[in-house]
Amino acid sequence: MSYAGKLELKLKARELRKKGLSVKEIQRKLKVSLSSVSLWVRDVELTKKQLEKLYLNKKTGQLKGSIIAAMNKIRKRKEITEKLIKEGKKEMGNLSKRDRFITGIAMYFAEGSKTDGDVEFSNSDPRAIKFMADWFREFCKIPEEKFRCSLYIHDNLDEGKAKKFWSKITKIPLTQFRKSYIVKNNPYRLRKVKHIYGVLRVGADDVNLHRKVMGWIEGIFK
Repeated sequence: MSYAGKLELKLKARELRKKGLSVKEIQRKLKVSLSSVSLWVRDVELTKKQLEKLYLNKKTGQLKGSIIAAMNKIRKRKEITEKLIKEGKKEMGNLSKRDRFITGIAMYFAEGSKTDGDVEFSNSDPRAIKFMADWFREFCKIPEEKFRCSLYIHDNLDEGKAKKFWSKITKIPLTQFRKSYIVKNNPYRLRKVKHIYGVLRVGADDVNLHRKVMGWIEGIFK
């Protein structure tokens, strides 16, 4: 079997698993080995309803121990996750102006442009983009008309929709968006998280401001 053919089967197997089909059902549909299907779909998590559907399809009418364990594992993981997120929010509390200033410097150090003259931050997370757009306004004093945005997005996604989404998040008008960087999508590459709005770069062209931000970063380490 060719590499492309195997990848196509793997993608089909994962899609069928996401719909709640059992490993044996997928094996019969695709006419491949059980071991291959098990390997391809092992990281695909099923919902509680999908697990219940698998149970109802059992000829014995008896809930298997593995399904009970899987349902309990999902419930337990959800409870732990919610508890830890709640605790984390409580421990963080409200950020002071100084906290926001330092947080923005750290985020810029991680995802900001280091090229002299470009004060720009790139990310696919709307929360990070909004925080940094506001940070640029509050601490860098970038005038609204000086803001520039550019989009990095795959060619199978909706560029216009993505631009409108980011414009709303950043409060920066579409007229201040530069030409998007369109990337050819690879249909054979499996992606766990698909950024339907692409990656946005936001900031301004300002040599002196960039040097000051670099000075803030140096100040953190010294």
